[in-house]
Amino acid sequence: MTGSSDASLVARVRRAGFARHANPWSAWTRWASAPLVLLPVWTRKWSHAAAVAAWFAVNPVIFGKPAHYRAWSSRAMLGEEQWLIDRPRDAALAVNVAASVAGAAAVAAAWRRRPVAAAAATTAQMALLLVYWEQMVRYLDRQDRHDLDD
Repeated sequence: MTGSSDASLVARVRRAGFARHANPWSAWTRWASAPLVLLPVWTRKWSHAAAVAAWFAVNPVIFGKPAHYRAWSSRAMLGEEQWLIDRPRDAALAVNVAASVAGAAAVAAAWRRRPVAAAAATTAQMALLLVYWEQMVRYLDRQDRHDLDD
């Protein structure tokens, strides 16, 4: 397989995954599942880690493609796809980094079994993810994508 064939395959797989992850059920259940990351850290059980990892692996593709892409969450996922392709260094990158730092702080607090700190950091992470999603919607809108159905 040549490099361009590899890139084409990656692009097709990415497109198929994001087309399904743009289903509002996929996007919102993924967002609501953020606290699950703390479960295996808190309990220190590999079986919990495997279950959480499996859920996060199948979530983007378990739901079918949405009937349309008008939902805010759908547009956020499609904006993220384009943002990941374009890789701009913008405010969304800073928000994404801040959400990751909050997530890491939540994991550290869970490891130390500090429930208030873990909950606060997870809340911050989830709030920052919503800010990030809004930035992704705006990014998609700026791209003037005509290939989305109404």
